[in-house]
Parts: sequence; C-alpha cells; structure tokens
Amino acid sequence: MIHRLTYRKTLIVGTALAAGLAVLAGCDAEGDPGDTRRRMVTIGVDAPLTGPLAQTGMGMVNSVELAIQQANKTQEVPGVTFAIKALDDRAMPDQGKINAERFVSQPDVIGIVGPLNSRVALPMQKTLDRADLTLVSPGNTNPALTLGPDWLSGRAERPYTSYFRTVTTDASQGPFAAEFVYKQLDKRRVFVLDDAEAYGLGLAATFKAEFTRLGGKVAGKASFNVGDRNFTALASQIANSGAEIVFCGGAHPECGRISSQVKAVGGDIPLVGGDAMYEPAYIEVADGRAEGDFATSVGAPVDMVHSARAFVTNYKIAEYSTPPGTYGGYAYDSAWAIIQAVKSAVTHNGGTLPADARSAVSAAMPGVTFSGVTGEVSFDQYGDATDQQLTVYAVRNGEWVTLSTGIYLD
Repeated sequence: MIHRLTYRKTLIVGTALAAGLAVLAGCDAEGDPGDTRRRMVTIGVDAPLTGPLAQTGMGMVNSVELAIQQANKTQEVPGVTFAIKALDDRAMPDQGKINAERFVSQPDVIGIVGPLNSRVALPMQKTLDRADLTLVSPGNTNPALTLGPDWLSGRAERPYTSYFRTVTTDASQGPFAAEFVYKQLDKRRVFVLDDAEAYGLGLAATFKAEFTRLGGKVAGKASFNVGDRNFTALASQIANSGAEIVFCGGAHPECGRISSQVKAVGGDIPLVGGDAMYEPAYIEVADGRAEGDFATSVGAPVDMVHSARAFVTNYKIAEYSTPPGTYGGYAYDSAWAIIQAVKSAVTHNGGTLPADARSAVSAAMPGVTFSGVTGEVSFDQYGDATDQQLTVYAVRNGEWVTLSTGIYLD
C-alpha cells in the first residue's frame, strides 16, 4: 500500500522558487555560502509546477533539493557546492524548449533533472545536446528519446549523447501491462486509447503489439487530446464495443475522467494505464468510480526498497507541502547521478572542476553507478536505466495498492 505522509512545508512556484531554492540548497556544509574556496554549480530542474501536474512536478523539485542538500552537507564533491534552479514547463513542449534555452545560457548550470513529460523532452533535447548539457529524466518513458524514431521497427540508434534517464521505458512497460491484462486478468478484448502525444502513442503501441501477439483482440481504438474533459461520446463507444477492459495511454487527468464517464454510461469495464496514470489524483478525478482500475508504473514501490528508507524519512522531516509522488525517488537519483558525474570530472581533473565542465560531466555520465533510492542506478549504451523493474497497482477501497513487481522478458 502507498506510504501516506503529511506534508506541510510550502514552496512558492516560479522565479521566487528558483531563487529561494538556490540560496537554500547552495550553502556549504557549514552553512556559509560565501566560502570562496568552493566552486558553486547549479543543477536545473524542468517540471510542470503549475496546472494539473503541478503536484507531481513539485515532488520532483523537492526530491532534487534533498539530494543537493545531502551532497552539500557531506561535501560529496570536494571543492564544489551545488545549488538548484527550477523552471516551470507547464507540461508544454514550447515552454520546455524556452526553458532549455534559458538553462543553456546560464554557465553555472551543469546538468538538468527533468522533464516529466516525454513530449516536453523531445524539443528540449535538441537544444541541450548542442550545448553538451546533460539531462537526466526521472519520468520520460518514450523509447524514441534514447533509441531513435525507428525503435519500433527494431532499428535502435541513440539520437542524443547527453540524454539519460533513471526510469525504464515503454518498450518494457507496454508489454508488461499487456502480459498482466492477458495472463493475470484473463481479458481477451481491449479498447486502446492514446493521448496523441509522444508518451501515450508509444505506450499504447507497445501494449497493443504485445496484447495481440499473445492472442488478444482490439475491440476498438481512439485518440483524445490532453486537456479534454468531456468524453461522453467516447464513453458510449467504449461501453458498446464489447471490450472487457480499456487501456489508456495518457496521464491521470484524462484517464481518470474517461474511466468515470465509461462507468457512468453503464460500461462496467475496468481501465488500465501506465505510470502517468498512477497518481493519487487519478482516484480523485475518477470521482468515486476508480475502484477496480489498474496501473503499471516504473520501479518497485519505495517502501519495498531498502535503500529508499533514508529518502522517505528525510522527505517527511522536511515537511514539504506535496508528496514525492511516483517520480520523487527517481528525481533524487537523477540529481545524484549528475552529482556523481561532477565528482568524476573533478577527480580526473586533479581535484578541480574542468573549464569545459559540461562536456566533462556528459562524458562521465555513462560510467556513473551507485545504489540509489530506487535501487541500483547505472546506464546502458543508449542512456537508458539498466534497472527494468515495473509494478502493477490496483485501486482498492479508494486507494492504490501494490499487486506485483517484476520485469518484462522479451
């Protein structure tokens, strides 16, 4: 069951947030930001800090702040003090691109954690890669970011050498969900939905491919738009399709409303989705009709991972106003991966940060490995996480509960 905590600390979103966090997290171990013997560098965070995904984004920012505080407290990188700068992408690709340009223009920014959404990462990465500015995402699951646009046809080619992620991808998550639906739930007819964006299209495609390979049938398929609220016509179509289950390739605001409206028109059909659906807010949006729905998500539950205990404790002590959410542990590990790459760059440069710090950090990233909040963290030749664990959750008595954890074996 999800570990429930109380969070009270309030952080202001926007420019004041970035400035405030930079001061807070940028102090050295003795609390003296004026120690000129130490070089201050900044880790940027790009996340949705306003709008329906704001709580998720703030969980990411808080988690990066904790990683930076820990690094500064223990002087993880001798001679270097870390600060944080958070920018709001509003879950919009155009804003993500603007944020990427802002990060590139600030020489002290040595790496970036984020974004949450794959559709935001795609336009950002072109800008960041040209500047050799490392980005480590705790939430992107679209395989194209690491395997290239032709990954579905089996032609993998890494498009961005400065891009990494700490979560597994939809190349595994979609088939993992399909196996659960077909083998564990014994469902044979599915209605497949996607949000017409990079995340939903990729997840739905891999789910559908595996489900039909196993012998399942697609009773219908449709796309919806991010931000849609009225799904009455679609709900009736699904309810009359003969589907035994709905697969929703999208985020919790739309998937939750679809589930609610399908059941409201008499379709007693459970809905299953991916990691972007696995949020407490999904149950709220579904308006009392989420019972019996399912979601897959990246990694193992934090309360099942021994290495996550300190993170959970420290997050509680900090009294943040928002929970870490699905991606908090991954955001912490993403920040720590950048910190370890900085440490490697400093070590190989005689104890000081090299002049070409961004390039040195990017070059060091493939060799980063450590025991993190989410488990063992390292990257393969494409920049993907080597940890491929996934978990199935179900809504029971008004909250998400854990069903099983495993990996997809192709």
